Amino acid sequence: MWIAALLAVTLLGSVGVMLTPDRYAGKVAAAVSAVPALASVYMYYVFLTRNGGAGNALLSPEGVAFGQQIPWIDLAGYSISYYVGLDGVSMPLLTLTTVLTTLAIVSAWTPISERQSQFYGLMLLMEVSLIGVFAALDFFLWFVFWEGVLIPMYFLIGVWGGPRRKYAAIKFFVYTNVASLVMFAGLFALVFNTDLTSLSLPAMAEAFRNASELPEIAGVGLATISFVLMFVGFAVKVPVFPLHTWLPDAHVEAPTPVSVMLAGVLLKMGTYALLRFNFTMLAETARALAIPLAIVGVVSVIYGAMLALAQRDLKRIVAYSSISSMGYVILGLVAFTPHGMGGATFQMVAHGLISGLMFMTVGVIYNTTHTRMVGDMSGLADRMPWTVGIFVAAAFGYMGLPLMAGFAAEFLIFQGAFNAASLGSAAPLLTSLAMFGIVIVAGYLLWAMQRTLFGGFHLETDYEVGPAAFHDVAPLAVLLLLVIVLGVAPDLSYDMIQHAIAPLTGGGA
Repeated sequence: MWIAALLAVTLLGSVGVMLTPDRYAGKVAAAVSAVPALASVYMYYVFLTRNGGAGNALLSPEGVAFGQQIPWIDLAGYSISYYVGLDGVSMPLLTLTTVLTTLAIVSAWTPISERQSQFYGLMLLMEVSLIGVFAALDFFLWFVFWEGVLIPMYFLIGVWGGPRRKYAAIKFFVYTNVASLVMFAGLFALVFNTDLTSLSLPAMAEAFRNASELPEIAGVGLATISFVLMFVGFAVKVPVFPLHTWLPDAHVEAPTPVSVMLAGVLLKMGTYALLRFNFTMLAETARALAIPLAIVGVVSVIYGAMLALAQRDLKRIVAYSSISSMGYVILGLVAFTPHGMGGATFQMVAHGLISGLMFMTVGVIYNTTHTRMVGDMSGLADRMPWTVGIFVAAAFGYMGLPLMAGFAAEFLIFQGAFNAASLGSAAPLLTSLAMFGIVIVAGYLLWAMQRTLFGGFHLETDYEVGPAAFHDVAPLAVLLLLVIVLGVAPDLSYDMIQHAIAPLTGGGA
């Protein structure tokens, strides 16, 4: 009942906020979003202390925490149910979603001044779908939530975004919707060639376990074709090179709170789905294609970092760095080792916190200076000490500073991938190339900070620059604290992640 309560409270809250007068909408939305945030933190605590040994929800459904299954409909011979539950992979991501939504809503109090009730209502409606994506264990239910995310995100970018908001919103919608169709075709090619009678994800995982025995098409195994189609569909959402071009436009035009959710949570939908579908249901095929997939991940790391190095807009710098960071997740997943896959999952959480913090900090700077262009401003450290201090800390977290979550995630991925059997003799080379991405990250972030934050104060506008308001800085401080806590004590998430991915790697926690 816990997950149903989260969905119900958030959905009803979104409707209520849309009916609230604008002057109260932000505060009411923050109060509503705090309910699922606090509830998910409590669920996280219960899972950590009482259910830490639960297995992967798709391979050992009896180990699902907070599970609930209610028969729903029979569709074309397939039974569909309201089936939800959490394991060590989905629990941290669900908590990330609820906490980040609350902080993003609070960060919107300053920049959002028009149609506030609709804006905050759509933010909560997006949270409903995100909770469902990470909790659903029936494909039909999962797909409803998966597609449901597109609707509020389209309007949040298209209505409250920048000058090219309509172009960015349409591009986002077209890319992700077409990707969903490609993924759907790949998955149901498998469904129609098995004797499945249920669309529950555990049933699919069991049915696809011997996918290598399925027929061939033009000499290529159906499992391979389906895997590639599903990978392409999910890779658009991640995104990885060369399917990334929608992301910078969406980030630049979206209002800052929406960019926070886009980088912090929506990108994790793609990597989460890759882990759940491609690397769980078609593990044999994933191992066979490990080297090409690892190359895609490494190219994304280097290419995203190089593109970030060429940008002058702070938002574009952070946007392209997200492409680079998601490449590490791909590399960790294809390693098929406990630390590789565990580190990749931990990177989803760590990057969600750090990228959300970076975008939120850039937003606070923009609210004060009305520019994001490197070179238009300098010396902000004297005028906005708290904001700049947190920005510097977040940037070093992105660079992998020890005792911060980013370091733990990247270290685990590199350790797991360096001698991965799935990558054979190419493992050390691919891992070393990916590690070089950190050097490029340091280059563009240090350059951007030196130009904008330090030196003599300069701003090419007439706006007065001073310390940000408390409600702007408070969400930054909370996110930074979470980044440090997970860096100092990664076992708060890593233990439960290891229990969940152990059945995939064939090893213990």
